[in-house]
Order: sequence, then C-alpha cells, then structure tokens
Amino acid sequence: MRSLFIFFLLTLSIFAQEGLSENNISIKTQSEIQKDSIDLKSDILKKRQRVDELDKELSSIDDSLNKDIYYAKYNNHQTYLQISKELNEIKDKIKKSKFRLKSDEISKLNIQMRSLQNQLDLLEDFKEPPFLDLTKPKDIEKPPVVDSPFHLFRAFAYMKQLKAAKDEYKNELKSLNELIKKLESKRDILIAKQNIFGKEYKKELLDEIEKELKEIRSSYDIAYSTNRIYNKKVNDTLRNISSLAKEQIKKLINIFLIILLIFILSFIFKYFAKKTISDNQRYYMAHKVINFTNLFLVSLVLLFYFLENATYLVTVLGFASAGIAIAMKDLFMSMLGWFVIVFGGSFHVGDRIKVYKGGKSYVGDIVDISFLRMTILEDVTLTSYEENRRSGRVVFVPNNYVFTELLSNYTHGKIKTVWDSINITITFDSNHKKASHIVKEIVKKYSKGYTDISRKQLNLLRNKYSLKNINVDPRVYTFIEKSGITVSAWYMTNSYATLTLRSNISALIIDEFNKEDDIKIAYDTHILNIKRDQEIVKKELKDSSEEEGLS
Repeated sequence: MRSLFIFFLLTLSIFAQEGLSENNISIKTQSEIQKDSIDLKSDILKKRQRVDELDKELSSIDDSLNKDIYYAKYNNHQTYLQISKELNEIKDKIKKSKFRLKSDEISKLNIQMRSLQNQLDLLEDFKEPPFLDLTKPKDIEKPPVVDSPFHLFRAFAYMKQLKAAKDEYKNELKSLNELIKKLESKRDILIAKQNIFGKEYKKELLDEIEKELKEIRSSYDIAYSTNRIYNKKVNDTLRNISSLAKEQIKKLINIFLIILLIFILSFIFKYFAKKTISDNQRYYMAHKVINFTNLFLVSLVLLFYFLENATYLVTVLGFASAGIAIAMKDLFMSMLGWFVIVFGGSFHVGDRIKVYKGGKSYVGDIVDISFLRMTILEDVTLTSYEENRRSGRVVFVPNNYVFTELLSNYTHGKIKTVWDSINITITFDSNHKKASHIVKEIVKKYSKGYTDISRKQLNLLRNKYSLKNINVDPRVYTFIEKSGITVSAWYMTNSYATLTLRSNISALIIDEFNKEDDIKIAYDTHILNIKRDQEIVKKELKDSSEEEGLS
C-alpha cells in the first residue's frame, strides 16, 4: 500500500512537470518522452529500494532498542512521569469540580484515579531517573590496612574489587553511549524518510527522539565527568595499595631469605657435627640443640618482622606474666627443665634411668629428649621382676620432674656399670665362713671384667667430682636374720644387663652350696613335735574326767 502511494505521488509530479513543459516549452518528440518516462521509473525504483533499506535498518534498530536495558528503564521512567501527571490532573479536577460534577462522573474519575495509582505502584522502581546512579560518583570503600605480609591477600582482593567496579562503570558508560548512537541512527533514518515523504512525516516521533537524545546526552556528559573523577580516585587508591603491597612483598622476600640462610647454616652445622662427633649420643644431642636453635631464631625473625610494636607486646606480657606463670606452670617448668637437662648434662639420650612417681618405679633407656618431655623405653630389669611384673612400655617423663621427682641415672657420664647384690640365706648350723668364701670367689671370678671397667671409669670422673673411695672390688657381708644367716654379695655389673649376670651367679652359688654337706640353704619351715602334742592331749583329757567325778 505504501509503495502504491509513493508511485501515485511520483506520477502526479510527472504530470505536473509535463503540464509545465507543454505551457512553456514546445512539444517534445516521442523519443524524448519515452526517455523521460524511463528515467522517472528508474528514480521511482531507486526510491522504493531506498525506503525498503531504511525500513529494514529502522526495524533492526527498534529491535535493538527494545532489548536495551537502559532504554527500557528510560521508557518506564517516562511512563511513570506520564501516569503521575495524569493522576495529578484527575486529582485536581476532582478537587476543583467536586460540587459541579455529577456523582457518576466523580465515580468514573475515582475509578480512573485508582487504576492510575495501581499502575504507578507497579512502576515505583522507576520513579527515580534511570541514569541517576551514573551521574552520582560512587563511594570508594576504605582501603584495608596493609602493614604485614598477612594482609597481602586482603590488599589483592581489595584491588581486584576496585578494578571490577571501575570496569563495570566503564561498561555502563559504553552501553549508554551505544544507546545514544542507536537513537541518533533512528533519527537519521527518520530524517531520510522525511526527505522522501515530506517534512510532516513522523514529525512527532522525531521530536520525541530529539527530546530523548537531549536528556540522555545530558546524563551521559555528567556521567562521563563523574567517571573521570571516579577513575582518578580509584587509580590513586590502587597506586597507594600497590605501593604498600610491594613493601610487604619485599618484607616477605627478606623473611624468606633470612629463614633460608638459617636453614643453610643449620645444615652446615649438622654436617660438621656428623663429621666431628663420633659418639652417637652426643651427635643426637647436638642435632637436637641445632633444631631448637633453628626454631628459636625463626620465631624471633617472624616475631620482629610481623610485630610492628614490640613494646606493646612486652607491656601485655608484663601484665599477663603472673597469670600465665600460674596457669602454665608445668609447661614453663618443663621448658626450663629441658635447658637443665640439655645444658646441665645430667641426662643424655641412651642413658638408663629410674623414675620414681606415686610410689612406683620405672626403669628404662632414654630414647628421646624433646622440649617438654623425655621418652624412655622400659627394659626387663630387677624392678620389672620385683615390682611391675611387666615391661616394654614407652614412658613419657615431663622435664619438670628434674625439679620435683627423684630421677636416678645408671649410666651418668662415663660410668656404664652399677653395683648389684645377691642375698642367699643359710641355716644357723651351716658353715657360714665356707659359704662366704665360696660366694666371694664366684662373684670375683664372674664380675672381674666389670670391676676393671668400673675402676677406669671412676678414675676418669675424678676431674669432675670429688671421689675419695673408688674401691670397686666385690664385697661379701654376713648378717644374722630370723630365718638364718644371710650372705650378701655385692659386685659391679653392666648397667644394661644386670639380670643376666645376677642369674648366672645365683645358679653357680646354688650348685656349689649343694655340693657341701655342711652348708644348707635356709627357707621358711615349720617343725612339729608329735610326741609332745600327744602327751598334752592325754593330760587335758585326764583333767577333764577328774572334774566330772568331783561334780
């Protein structure tokens, strides 16, 4: 229909031009008329093609505008303003003409007013101008404090958040600019069609688009200026945070290098300790001391790097020291005990010790000395045989026991032997002198090696301790007991194998005593005199019968 209309207009223009030509110009030839007709048809086809192209472009732009969020917000806002205007007009009309209008008319106006109010409530979200958020500068969150490497993650997260907000603002401006370009394109298309159809074609629509462009351009200009200020603030903030983050990264690198240097030095010390210390126990203790020193130095480095105000920590610890000392007394005592154990030299890894606690004794070898406790492994000893009746347990001894409990060391320093004893009881009518001699010879023979070792070890300790009596020869004592004569033999034996020598010597003593007729091993016995018991019974029966006769 639109094409026919265009064709009709073009035809009228042709006829008008022909009429003028007839009045002012002489009659043309038939060939010239055909040529003009062909040119006219060609122009009409070109204009029709141009109109179709413009219609397609206009349709594409309209589809794009319908999908544009900002344009939809703008239209909803304009609709809200229009409805609000109509609502106010109805309210004014009702107020001014309340007594002149009929009740039906007032009722209709009230219905219209309620309908408009409902529509207005639905569009309440679009009450504010759609580009108000873009025209107002966005608030920048307070930057985080970056005074420690632990705050680096917080700084990076803040920088990422600022960059995201900056990009979002930029994309919003870009979308608004694209909306302006779309409206300009639509306006240009309508102007082009106006040139074809006349100035009255879509004049109202063009005026509306010009109004929209004016408002949106104004908002865009304000938003663009706001964005420049916002970007400047964001860039300044990013530079400050980035500078602080770089300082903390440098600090973190310094910490890493210092800790790495500490570990390298510890590795070197451990290497030289392994090369120079042949004693396994001393090497183990040196290894422990190096590890503790590493931990202490690393803790100091971390403390002074991460703690900005060291005096504040000292003040807090000063006030809290009393409470900490009471609440963590055992812990601090164990730490102090570790220093006493390690630097005092009373105990070493591998020493055999005896611990007394709660009326019970535990004997074993030290397998580890940590910062808070010693670990001992129970062995089969005389204590296990007489008291515990079990062994092989891992016993953890807190280091503070060196101050509060009794700890015995069977292998202190160079000493690897201890005194052990065997007590054997013989009857009163046995030859106790011969028994003592036999016991002494057996003990002397089988403990000779340990006796010599003990004598050498005690001589080495004279430089450290005041040793007046270093007689370690076997000793035999004789004591009178209730059940007989006790022969007590004392001799030196290996601290780690006391039961082995004790068992061998005991078996040999029993064998030798059994060979002697005048030596008898005593044990708990009861002697019953049967004849005497029978006489006592007869006497009691006789006395009881006499008493019955008298009665």
